[in-house]
Amino acid sequence: MKKLAPFFIILSAMLWGVDGIVFRPFLYSLPVDLVVFLESLLVSILLIPFVRIYRNELKNLTKSEIINFIGIAAFGGAIGTMAITKALFYVNYVNLSVVILIQKFQPLFAISLAAILLKEKLDKMFFIWAILALFGSYMLTFGFSFPDFTSQSKTIIATLFSLLAAFSFGFSTVLSKRGISSVSFQTATILRFYITSILMLAITLFTGNLSEIVNVSQNQILIFLSIAFSTGGLAIIFYYIGLKYVKASDATILELAFPVTAIILDYLIHGNFLAIPQLIGGTILVIAILQITRSYGNSELKK
Repeated sequence: MKKLAPFFIILSAMLWGVDGIVFRPFLYSLPVDLVVFLESLLVSILLIPFVRIYRNELKNLTKSEIINFIGIAAFGGAIGTMAITKALFYVNYVNLSVVILIQKFQPLFAISLAAILLKEKLDKMFFIWAILALFGSYMLTFGFSFPDFTSQSKTIIATLFSLLAAFSFGFSTVLSKRGISSVSFQTATILRFYITSILMLAITLFTGNLSEIVNVSQNQILIFLSIAFSTGGLAIIFYYIGLKYVKASDATILELAFPVTAIILDYLIHGNFLAIPQLIGGTILVIAILQITRSYGNSELKK
């Protein structure tokens, strides 16, 4: 299993790339909160057999552990997933490869939040690489030109949603650093999806979008089932299995299968490919994030 661990992480990352480019954009006609609710609900149903297996561990959770997993579900399962889903819904207006690459800001946010919340020190090289990452993301989004808030409004909005997703997933990572140390990855997965389902049910009831469930087409039902059985719960399970044996900093490198898969699929399916300035910006962003995670990933980036 230790030898296969890197392949589990690569497989999970590739599945996330398929999710972002192939599956999720086809759900754009539905409200974002309804999409995330149905996705988490289906995975929760699939996890029912595991609830019985790990019921003793679930019963023995402390109050602080429950609160911590509520935070993980709120930021990683609800806010982050809604934000990246909304960004990917701009499929007809933006290059989805850009959205996926911007989301790679997650380690930067995770390490920054860890420094703030956990009082961990950052050296000056972190800030240098962080500035380079910001520069790379600017070039990735706007190239060598200044942003045009009229003609590029959709791109700007999609980028902001992607950054919100990266921040939320990063915050969830910091909380997970505490949570995963006290429970098994199976229990962590159960808690993440079940609490997310409850939160998203409350949100869809509040927005009134739960009634839109009648507008889910047969094709979209198949998409939801495909997500549940592959890029949803299964991908996260693969990731946790791999992370058990692979250092978080190494896992971040292996996760590059995510944007690589997304870029290839975005070209094959939508005919989109990164322009030269975007390739330069994406390369700068990836190198900067890799340098950051090599230095800090072992302690801050465990999900």
